[in-house]
Amino acid sequence: MANTSNVTELIIIGLFQDPGVQRVCFVVFILVYLATVVGNGLIVLTVNVGKSLHSPMYFFLSYLSLVEIMYSSTVVPKFITDLLAKIKTISLEGCVAQIFLFHFFGVTEIFLLTVMAYDRYVAICKPLHYTTIMSRSVCRLLVAGSWLGGIIHSMVQILVAVQLPFCGPNVIDHYFCDLHPLFKLACTDTSVEGVIVLANSGLISVFSFLILVSSYIVILFNLRNHSAEGRRKALSTCASHITVVLLFFGPAIFLYMRPSSTFTEDKLVAVFYTVVTPMLNPIIYTLRNAEVKSAIRKLLWKKVNSVVE
Repeated sequence: MANTSNVTELIIIGLFQDPGVQRVCFVVFILVYLATVVGNGLIVLTVNVGKSLHSPMYFFLSYLSLVEIMYSSTVVPKFITDLLAKIKTISLEGCVAQIFLFHFFGVTEIFLLTVMAYDRYVAICKPLHYTTIMSRSVCRLLVAGSWLGGIIHSMVQILVAVQLPFCGPNVIDHYFCDLHPLFKLACTDTSVEGVIVLANSGLISVFSFLILVSSYIVILFNLRNHSAEGRRKALSTCASHITVVLLFFGPAIFLYMRPSSTFTEDKLVAVFYTVVTPMLNPIIYTLRNAEVKSAIRKLLWKKVNSVVE
């Protein structure tokens, strides 16, 4: 990052300035983060250790939960510790690393959600060929492709960021590092970079969302030919997935489909998709899925018995 020699450290403004509010937020957000790690970790453990959740749907769900933990962990621990700090700082290299990881896990999650929609499409619309199409090797390839897509996306984002000169000021108006707030610190015009980010982040979100919506329209159309019990079970599974999709894609499209030159950072929207949504996902999937709830209860009961014995 030769162009950034004048700035080596960034000051983060944060979410709130009032010390009392920050202390309250510290307590709230540390509880939310712990719930995120425990909830998603429990799903990963249940799917991989339990004996009843071996279908492709749960295979993808375990990876989605793993990504949720990593996605949240790129932002929330630093954000929580900064709530108690008088001066919130991060090195420029650390800022770039946070941007890379944040976009890597975020886009990996987008691709995993798309893969999960495809899995539901095959299961409902092509049930006789489901086990052939969604074989274990195909599932592994789809997961690997999701991770690879996330890496490629993040590398593009970082190549955009490292080319910019930063010669002051060094105050970033956010509570974590992201491209749009960082662009505001560059001492050059960033309109071209803004278009690249719009194409890379915004279009991925929009096209993936359109694919997801289209797949569920086809699924709902095909459910007319199923029995009442089959429709109920399929709709219950799909409803959980659709809820997660809306919670994730809504803020992402809202924030990244605007050019950087006219971008106004909405910190509360960012809090929702970086802090709150990762916590809600395991709740949504377990509350509406009897198999997951049953598997978690069996796992916990087994652990309790092993401790007692």
